Amino acid sequence: MSSRVAAFHASGRQAILPPGPQVVHGTANDPAPVPEPQPGHGSYHWTFERTIAITLIPLTIAPFAAGSLNPVMDAILVATLIIHSHIGFESVVIDYIPGKRFPKTLALFWWGLRAATLMVAVGFYEFETNDVGITEAIKRVWTA
Repeated sequence: MSSRVAAFHASGRQAILPPGPQVVHGTANDPAPVPEPQPGHGSYHWTFERTIAITLIPLTIAPFAAGSLNPVMDAILVATLIIHSHIGFESVVIDYIPGKRFPKTLALFWWGLRAATLMVAVGFYEFETNDVGITEAIKRVWTA
């Protein structure tokens, strides 16, 4: 008895995402264009991202360590979480969607990110004003 085993790659080959349009600007001897320097996208941007990330550490620990639940502390924690999440997803969009090859896809993802951030902000606002708030919710889940 002989059994025939098909290899994993025996099925037809189909690209998951077809390559975008291949466009060459200029000739092979032209120098690469140098973008204008923008300090807002460099060290200031990096410093702001790290400051937000480091700020989350005491904001997450302080309400539980102090034992007090303050709506202002909740609001600051929620705002910092929203900014931190938006910056993180913004980095994903920048890294994985090339704007020159897929400008419409990039615009779609930018508007999707903005809409998602706005929806999360409205959801947190509703949760903070009409429910117990994020700190109390975490406390209840932790002690459940």
